[in-house]
Amino acid sequence: MKFGGTSVADIERIRHVATLVKREVERGNKVAVVVSAMAGETNKLVAWTNDAARPEGASRAELPDQREYDVVVAAGEQITAGLLSITLNAMGLKARSWLGWQVPINTSAVHGSARIEGVPASDMKTAIENGEIAVVAGFQGVAPGVRISTLGRGGSDTSAVAVAAGIGAARCDIYTDVDGVYTTDPRIVPKARRLEKIAYEEMLEMASLGAKVLQTRSVEIAMLHRVPTRVLSTFTPDVGGTLLCDEEDIVEKKPVTGIAYSRDEAKITLHKVPDRPGVASAIFGPLADAGVNVDMIVQNVSEDGKTTDLTFTCTRGELPRALAAIEARAQEIQYRDVTHDSAVAKISIIGIGMRAHPGVASTMFRTLSDKGINIQVISTSEIKVSVLIAEEYVELAVRALHSAYELDAA
Repeated sequence: MKFGGTSVADIERIRHVATLVKREVERGNKVAVVVSAMAGETNKLVAWTNDAARPEGASRAELPDQREYDVVVAAGEQITAGLLSITLNAMGLKARSWLGWQVPINTSAVHGSARIEGVPASDMKTAIENGEIAVVAGFQGVAPGVRISTLGRGGSDTSAVAVAAGIGAARCDIYTDVDGVYTTDPRIVPKARRLEKIAYEEMLEMASLGAKVLQTRSVEIAMLHRVPTRVLSTFTPDVGGTLLCDEEDIVEKKPVTGIAYSRDEAKITLHKVPDRPGVASAIFGPLADAGVNVDMIVQNVSEDGKTTDLTFTCTRGELPRALAAIEARAQEIQYRDVTHDSAVAKISIIGIGMRAHPGVASTMFRTLSDKGINIQVISTSEIKVSVLIAEEYVELAVRALHSAYELDAA
């Protein structure tokens, strides 16, 4: 069972979480619980680290030592784990807290955004088998050198699925402030439907393409270790939620399962780049070195075949770094000029049913055309089609596509 920040925002909500844990124990289940920091706590701790890293009289903070940054920001989950354990014990249950280094949740040494390398958890598993509730501090692990590490924002989801895999849990329940995964954002489309089941591959695409329900790495781990994972609400736990499962466990495979969108997009175009071997490496190598995650790419070769326009996208936050990296290699790349646009958004249709249904992409293109929405870039995979459009048309596009693929609730 994993509970996010809003679920443990104060003592009253922690007591509510404890009742949900108790209910699972009374059903005869052996339980491990992974908790996030109380809502707002991590932001406060991050702000403190930035203030501490600012030299006296300086207007800007230095980048804090990431190892010590992890020591500070991991404290939020430690507090929640202790408070929930105290609450469970006060209810007559047997519980204890486990920090990342105690489990252990072994990670890489990339502090601030470490990746989980293994969860042996033998001692914790023994304690659970003996009837003790294990309350695990999410978001944190232990890096080489026995240093506290953190997994990046949203990392408690990843902790939960990794712990479930490590102890061989029958299921991982992610409790959050929504009651499942919907066909699209219900704030944009009130007729969006909650999905009873979704394939791991579909959820991975939705998470990476803008859906905020689950952290992408948590879905990767669930898919890799085949951990059945359920998303449900802390506040309405009996609604049923959404189960992440194997494709074979889904009887009805519609062409499109859901519509995702992301406003956090920026487009960069390099004009009149010489069309020669190695030019793509000269562009994307420096971008990788600068830590820019390139997403959609399209190339248009000129009529004479000597030059090309090359367009790619990245997140808005990475736009300044991307432009700087490109400009630093201007002589090597030899482009004529570079333009950029951050008033764009990505809309994606996702569905394992696409493999067996022709014409899915053409429906998307026709629907957007009928609404007068111009497509700037297209990217596809086996189970998704993404397009880049002007940001002002996001809501119109999502609503139109949701109806076109008959995803509206009756």
